[in-house]
Amino acid sequence: MFSHVMVGANNIEESKVFYDNLLGVLGTQPGTLMPDPLTGMKRYFYFLDNTMFCISEPIDGNPATSGNGSTIGFNVKDIDQGNAWHQAGVENGGTSIEDPPGIREYEGLKMFLAYLRDPSGNKLCGLLRIE
Repeated sequence: MFSHVMVGANNIEESKVFYDNLLGVLGTQPGTLMPDPLTGMKRYFYFLDNTMFCISEPIDGNPATSGNGSTIGFNVKDIDQGNAWHQAGVENGGTSIEDPPGIREYEGLKMFLAYLRDPSGNKLCGLLRIE
């Protein structure tokens, strides 16, 4: 359904370190620099399983802001990977938010969830659906 997700970054190199480590836990290579062809603004792209995630300096030159109520979810393959993902985020400039990583149940759904904010304030979630 989705072609890609892109978030703004106020310090693109700090965000690259964060996402290289965070998404590296999921199996991506370090971000690939692909500057915007019209403005030259820096963008880093991450590729995995026919999906694409990107961090970008805002093209309009204004500061990047996070969306209140917005969350970007990343699939994790098991609880150990979810905990490693969360730890990599915290160790590389992210902030742990909400409850600590763990299993939660909602209306009969059982999930492992781990929440972070990246260095620019974007809300991220590592998620595993448990049968």
